[in-house]
Amino acid sequence: MKHSNVAFFIPHRGCPNQCSFCNQKTISGAQNAPSPEEIASACRQALEQVKDPANTEIAFFGGSFTAIPREEMLLYLRAAAPFVGKGRFSGIRVSTRPDAVDREILDLLKEHGVTAVELGAQSMDDMVLELNGRGHTAQDVRSAAELIREYGFSFGLQMMTGLFGERKESAYKTAKELIRLMPDTVRVYPTVVLKGTRLGELFKAGQYAPPGLEETVELCAGLLDLFEEAGIPVIRLGLHASREVEEQFLAGTYHPALRELCEARRYRERMDRALDGLPPGEYEFKVHPRCLSKALGQKRENIEWFAKRGYTIMVTPAQGIDPLNVKIAGRKEGSGCF
Repeated sequence: MKHSNVAFFIPHRGCPNQCSFCNQKTISGAQNAPSPEEIASACRQALEQVKDPANTEIAFFGGSFTAIPREEMLLYLRAAAPFVGKGRFSGIRVSTRPDAVDREILDLLKEHGVTAVELGAQSMDDMVLELNGRGHTAQDVRSAAELIREYGFSFGLQMMTGLFGERKESAYKTAKELIRLMPDTVRVYPTVVLKGTRLGELFKAGQYAPPGLEETVELCAGLLDLFEEAGIPVIRLGLHASREVEEQFLAGTYHPALRELCEARRYRERMDRALDGLPPGEYEFKVHPRCLSKALGQKRENIEWFAKRGYTIMVTPAQGIDPLNVKIAGRKEGSGCF
């Protein structure tokens, strides 16, 4: 069942550091944190409009929720808590920093209807964390993750790719370490360089060049494979499209269909492996019906990629094919997509 959020963005609230990449007001599109009254009003209105509240969470994103001054945090939770429970929303999700989690905090979250906690790990490479001003260590992530799982919360992790000082090997190291922490969900955010950030200054000074689209798609396709093989769903890949990000964008990977590009790359790589050792010619692949567009690629890019290498590829839908796989069936006559 697909889940949704009634989301509230609280930019910069509770953050003790100004991370190299961070301009939360731009990322969230929110200039001011909502008041508790506005939260209650929005929840009340959403409860009347949402078709499936039992699969909808109230979510506090954008800042470090558990680092907000305690009374302010409790006011937010008390405003949202009455809208959680039987016939109402399924729970409350909060996003926070790994070094802002302890037993006292988790006790308060549990008492006020919070059901899911996401940690902005961003990297598990201490050098990368330090270079980007995160203010916490990889061990802080491990310790917070252990506590959150002990308390029985649904547990999410967030990572970034392409940060200042990061290499491809570091990104894979981060993904593998996050998998060992056994999260229920993961979000992956390729770095977007925005005006008004330290990364923006480094970029303008020629001291930092973020990975481009091609490099990011290749990397994130591999990360999707890792998480999927571990049974961990990636519930978000890339920033949401917004006018604010577009206006403040300087460099990095920001594409409205990034997930689709990465999924297409995964299918291209599977087909390429299946063709390994076979001579150029015409070949048919069968895929699960709902994966047909992924196998073809955006604007048929996969078909064109193979054509440049002497392969004429036909892709046809077939029931019984695992959505994660492709099946080479040779060249056959009949309907298909070229």
